[in-house]
Amino acid sequence: MTSNLIDTKNSLDRPAASEQGILGGRVCTATSLRLAARRLGQLYDEALAPLDLKATQLALISEIDKLMGADQQGPTLQDLATRLAIQISALTHALRSLVRDGIVELRQDVQDRRTKHGVLTPLGKTLLSEAMVRWAATNDQVEVALGPASAANLRALADQVASDAFLIAYKAKTTSN
Repeated sequence: MTSNLIDTKNSLDRPAASEQGILGGRVCTATSLRLAARRLGQLYDEALAPLDLKATQLALISEIDKLMGADQQGPTLQDLATRLAIQISALTHALRSLVRDGIVELRQDVQDRRTKHGVLTPLGKTLLSEAMVRWAATNDQVEVALGPASAANLRALADQVASDAFLIAYKAKTTSN
């Protein structure tokens, strides 16, 4: 049922002859990952478009939902930024439209008024439920197109690269050179 999705004539794993001089035969892992992430992002964005939501916004509101504690105060913006591996300034920028559209509410911490928490509004909770149905259907289609083993390998490699252990190993190698 799965097909080989790699075009061996145009594989990104082999630089074109014209790139041999510039890259010295190397391939750019970051470029390959960015292209793959953009392609997948486009598929998920397309599925979420009827809800006027982007995949990045869904990731953000689902993370807020996951981190919602029993106190219903919501995660701090710093906790969200850390979990999503983004700068706090990028997070506040991403939240701006969600707050404007009534999907997320920012609340001051009861003990430290400088700290803000993200909380899903009732509209946000409804939108999250609707979006997850669309996300799941797209995710299932991606799994079928890649094949279960390739999809699992892709997630495992992405998780590895995103891990603190990878960053530590990378920094250890670069400082020892």
